[in-house]
Amino acid sequence: MNPYFPHTPQDIQQMLKVVGLADVEALFSDIPKEIVDRFRPLGLPRRDELWVVRYLTGLVERSTGRELVPFLGGGLYDHFIPSVVGHILGRSEFYTSYTPYQAELSQGTLTWMFEYQTMICELTGMEVANASMYDGGTALAEAVYMAYRATGGKVVLVPRSLNPRHRRVVDTYTWAAGLQVQEVPYGEDGRLKLAAIPEGTCALVVQQPNGFGIIEDLRGLKERLGPAFLIVSVNPIALAVLEPPGSFEADVVVGEGQVLGNPLSFGGPLLGIFATRAEHLRRMPGRLSGGTCDAEGKPGYVMAFQTREQHIRREQATSNICTNSALCALAATVYLAALGPEGLRRVALLCLDKAHRLAEQIGRLSGYRLRFSGPFFHEFAVATSDPVGAVKKLRQAGLAVLGPQFLQPTGVSDAFLVAVTEKRTDEELERFVQALRR
Repeated sequence: MNPYFPHTPQDIQQMLKVVGLADVEALFSDIPKEIVDRFRPLGLPRRDELWVVRYLTGLVERSTGRELVPFLGGGLYDHFIPSVVGHILGRSEFYTSYTPYQAELSQGTLTWMFEYQTMICELTGMEVANASMYDGGTALAEAVYMAYRATGGKVVLVPRSLNPRHRRVVDTYTWAAGLQVQEVPYGEDGRLKLAAIPEGTCALVVQQPNGFGIIEDLRGLKERLGPAFLIVSVNPIALAVLEPPGSFEADVVVGEGQVLGNPLSFGGPLLGIFATRAEHLRRMPGRLSGGTCDAEGKPGYVMAFQTREQHIRREQATSNICTNSALCALAATVYLAALGPEGLRRVALLCLDKAHRLAEQIGRLSGYRLRFSGPFFHEFAVATSDPVGAVKKLRQAGLAVLGPQFLQPTGVSDAFLVAVTEKRTDEELERFVQALRR
């Protein structure tokens, strides 16, 4: 049976007549014009389904990126995923499960959610974590909203070194809420240079490591902010070797959890990490699984907090565009459990070692240098007089990096971005250096 039932023009006219509207566009007349004007068309002509399938399949077949070795970063990274992750995810009780509203029927789901929250708290040094969000960008934007609601301030301090993709999401959220974004510059080392804190500041956003891969110094930031929130957006793999943000009195820790057992998958689906202090629990978006005991004293789990349509309180609502990326969070739970603390630390150290070895070799090449002098984890910007040409050289050698167009929103136009994970082999590192040497 065909699962798609298109409406004929006659069907549409009949439905519009019943509701008293002239055309389909009138259904959306409540949306402000300035928002509608921001929409962009998909770019596909109005053709039949067979034509569209053939056209999109042709685009995929023409893509040469499938055969490239990824040295890509910018928030999404190519890490090894143990086979046990896919095995657990593929089990029907997890793969087909829905929101666990009925605790007595959902103990397995609520249990892994509780374990996920516990491990995220251990990684970040925070007191409570939700059961995941849509992605790292929206988790960051929701943290900004949370700071605004908690403090009443309308100024958000955002580093210019923030991941450009996350910056666009934050800009969209703050624009809609009428908040003011002020950029914090960075120095020659790539680290943020925070001046005086403006009056009315509700939050300072810090990325760790930042959009250039540089490790930020979090010491003393919270003391300078006072009641304003310190929001830290993290790479969870890096937290295996870096001191957690909770040690620096961060108010909220968010991050992109794709690196924890989720494949790149052409950019999605992704996993938003969100953790905070216990005092901010009721302002936290998303849902929370809690541990308890039943009438017989046996351990059990329940949905302790949740943000859904039936609980929305108008302007105080915290419902994210997708409250829970459950299957992706389950992948992260299995990944972290399979590796354990020492395994995760080993992955981080391998990334660190291989990235620094490659950076050292690139630095010896004529015409190339590290763009910033600050310490980095496993990602770094390489400056050269012709970054576009360098990217083409690497592509011809079967290697992919993020070109200067990715970094341009940060004010960097003379560099490309390189990320190295534990999957990159010595042969691939050597091929990278040889491609630039040509």
